[in-house]
Formats: sequence, C-alpha cells, structure tokens
Amino acid sequence: MMAPRPSPEPPPSGAPASAWAPLGRGVFRSLWLGALAANIAQWVQNAVGSWDMTSFGTAPIYVALLQTMSGLPVLLVGLPAAAFADLFDRRRLLRGFAAWMAVVSAALAVLSFLGLLGPVALLALTFALGLGAALSAPMWQSVLPSLVPPAELASAVTLSGVAINIARAVGPAIGGLGVALAGSGAVYTFNALAFLVVVVQVHRWRPEAPARPRLAPERVAGAMVAGLRFAAHAPALRAVIARAAAFIVCGSALWALLPVIARGELHMTPLEFGALLGCVGAGALLGAARMPGLRARFGPDRLVVGASVVYAATMATLGLVRTPPVLYAAMLATGVAWICVMSSLNVAAASAAPPWVRARALGLYLLVFQGGLAFGSLGWGALAGRLGSPTTLALAAAGLLLGATSAVRWRLGDAKQDDVKPWAAWPEPTLVGPVEDDAGPVLIVRRHRVPAAHRGEFLKLSRELEALRRRDGASEWALYEDVAADGEFVETFALASWSEHQRQHARAVVADKRLLDRLAALSGDGGVHHLVDAHALAAARARGVELHAHSHPPEPR
Repeated sequence: MMAPRPSPEPPPSGAPASAWAPLGRGVFRSLWLGALAANIAQWVQNAVGSWDMTSFGTAPIYVALLQTMSGLPVLLVGLPAAAFADLFDRRRLLRGFAAWMAVVSAALAVLSFLGLLGPVALLALTFALGLGAALSAPMWQSVLPSLVPPAELASAVTLSGVAINIARAVGPAIGGLGVALAGSGAVYTFNALAFLVVVVQVHRWRPEAPARPRLAPERVAGAMVAGLRFAAHAPALRAVIARAAAFIVCGSALWALLPVIARGELHMTPLEFGALLGCVGAGALLGAARMPGLRARFGPDRLVVGASVVYAATMATLGLVRTPPVLYAAMLATGVAWICVMSSLNVAAASAAPPWVRARALGLYLLVFQGGLAFGSLGWGALAGRLGSPTTLALAAAGLLLGATSAVRWRLGDAKQDDVKPWAAWPEPTLVGPVEDDAGPVLIVRRHRVPAAHRGEFLKLSRELEALRRRDGASEWALYEDVAADGEFVETFALASWSEHQRQHARAVVADKRLLDRLAALSGDGGVHHLVDAHALAAARARGVELHAHSHPPEPR
C-alpha cells in the first residue's frame, strides 16, 4: 500500500500567503461565490444601463448620473448600514438585501420588455439597486475576511476585490452579448436570477451562534457615533480614508467618461464595449495573481503610488488615443492598477479596526470611496460637456498624480491584524453595588505619580493616551497637574453611561499594550475612582437597590 501523500507544508514564517488560499475553505468559497454572483449582476447592470442611457440620445451628464445614482445611496445609508453590520444578524440582512435587488432587476426587465424604460426610470431604478448594494457592502467586506485566519487576511481581501473584477471581466461581456442577441430586457432578467443565486448561497451559510453578550446591545445611533469617534481617533483608519479620497475623486473620471467615448466617439457595438470593460477585469485578475509578491516587495504605500501613476497614464491614453487595440491594452493596465489600489486600501482598512467596530470602519471607508465616485463622476461628466472628454481626462490624470503625493502625509504602513486583537487590559471593577447600564454620565479619575525627570516624556505620551481613551468611548478627556503635590497628575475622562464604560473595557487591543507599558515605566499608579452621576445612584436607591462599600483592585493605565 502506498504511503499517504503528506499534507502541503505551510509557507515559511514571513512568506506571503497564496493569493488563492482562502478559496480552499468551504464557507469562504460558498459566500465568495455569492458575492461574485452579486457583483456580476451589478456590472451587467452598469454596462447595460450605460448602453441604454446612450441609446436614449441624452447628454453626457445623464450617463455620468448613472454612476452618481449608483453611488449616492452610500452617502445616505452608509453609516447606518455599517452599524447594522456590527449589531444585527448579517445572514438575514444579506439575504434580504439580495432579494430586494432581485425585485428591482425584475422591474427593470418588465419596463424594458414593455418599452417603458426611459432616462428617469433608469436613473431611479439604478438608485434602488445602489441602495441594496450600499446596505450590503459593509457586510460583505466584514464577513469574508472574518472567515479566514489572520495570515490569509490580505489574500481574502484581495479575493473580495477579485470577485468584483471577475464580474468586471465577464459582466460587461454578458451585458454586451445579451443586448446584441436578446435585448436589454433579457439581460435585466438574468440579473434578477443572479441575485436569487445570492439569496440561495447566503441561506446555505450557517454561521456559529455568537456568544451571549454581557451587555445590552448598542443602539444604532450610539453605534454610529462610536464608529465616527473611533475613526476620528484612529490614525491608521484616517490614513486609509484620506488616501481613498485622494484616489477616487479624480479616478472616477475614467468610469464616468468611458461609455461616452466608446459609444459616442468610437461608435462601438455593445459587444465591443463589453470587451473593453472585460479588459479591465482581465487586468485585475492578472494583478490579483501577482498581488502577494507585489505587496511583499514594495509595501502598500509604494504599491498604491505606483498603481496611481499607471492609472493616471491610462486615463490620459483614453482621452488622447482613438485606436481600439491601444485602448484595449490601456484598459488591461487599468485593471492591474485598480486591483493594486483597491486591495491595498481594503486590507489597510480591515487591519485598522478591531472586531467590535470593523464593519463600521469599512463602512466609513466605503462611504468616502463611493461618495467620491458618485460626486466625482457627476463633476467630471459636467466638465466634459463643456471642455470635451480629452481635456477632462487630462485634468483628472493630473489631479490623480497630485493626489498620489498624499502618501507623504498619510502612510498606510504594513497591515498588522494581530495589533487589533482584543486584549483584556482592564479587570472588572468591584462596585459598591449594582449599577444600571444606563446610569450616567460616568467620570473616571486616575492619579499618576511622575518623577520630575520623566515629566516631559509623560506629557508627550499623554496625547496618545487621550486618543486611546476617546477612540474607545470617552466623550471628554483632561489631564491636570496638582500644584500642591509635586509630580502628581490627575487624568479624567467621561463617558455617557456605565454600559459605555463597560464597553470601553472590552475595546482594548493588543497594540495598546505598548503605550500603556511605556506610561507605566514613567509613572507610578496613584489609584483610580469610578464616579457615577449622583442622581442616577439616588434613583437606584429609591427603587430599593442596596449599595454597600467595597474596595476594588487598581486598573491598568
């Protein structure tokens, strides 16, 4: 009997994971296929919708408005959608949103078959489809990477982008071929069936039941505020958002004007237009296959800058060249550059936030990206109506090169998923008695004893400490020095409620340990006090709650 074949050895420590490794995991593969079906349907819609709009004989601004209607919902529901993804059952929500998009696609098909589809109806239903995509996008972005170990995170995020770009490759081709052979109505019917496939794939997913939460769930409004507060005080996430805005505001010009040039200036057939967009998808697949090596060799910052330069060059080519073979080659390069930028930004966004706020962080990133795409497309489309496509694309390419210089100020750095793992930094305080979750506001007072020799460095690090406290829930923070006691510093920070302070305990991450250890080396612990609004405690006593004094252990800084 032959000896069993040994299992493949894991890659050496520090070696990049295979670009395709997550697809070996059944759950990831199943949901990835669902995401692929959804993205194919959306790209078919983009291609056929653009083609239909140019068939109506409308001005370029109407074609650009399709991109705006597709991206505008993100601005309206992006933040609530991100909060939903962190708070509620993602499986049910993903299934419901996919069903909604199937219904909208069916409506497009009916109107098209009846000859009733015009510019206004097309824009309205494109907005409705964009609404479903905006509500589900943060969930797809947070679900897929969560299904793989940290070593495969970058590959999982890249594969999420690959799903989009496979769709970019085959979606327009399906749309172009379908319009040529059967008409727009049949293609919209295909979209409805594709979204039903998504419903089935998500329905088959059986995620593990989450642990029963110790605290009452956050309200949607509070979760949105917490997400915005985190973003404001998380430098890594701010860098991702800034770099995304710098790229997409000018980069959107290509997607806004490509249909105008293909149909209005090159007089392409639907199939030729689909092939042009298919080259973008093929380039993205090529870039995805090379992504682990490129990321390891150049790092995210240089990779994004280099890809931005290539993308700017292809925009300029689209504006100046009217030779189809050259344009096909340029679109192939566009796909490589696009996946390099998208993958790097997506990995950085996913790695910048801990699990409790990850969907909200990704939602904010998508909000900025899709908002830039929507309004950028509108602006470049309006400008092209006055200056023409070549001049507009040249201006957009110059703006993109200027935006690439933001890498000097906003560095993506290396994705370190281990740094945002939860860390039990705070032991549970021993209380004088039961405290209701809504009791508040709460004031935490901590004393630090700092030798004179360490005062300067302590004050410098205190700025990072403030960001940490505010990031995890503090609405106010201050540091005082006791003028009657040499080296005595008093730190105070306030939170809205007792439950919010308990959540603050759970929000500490591994990366915080470095700062807290440095502060501990510079100062001695002078004790901590938890102060709850006196009226809230009086109300508790009035309801018969007995409060007995107990000591509590000190908490780490």
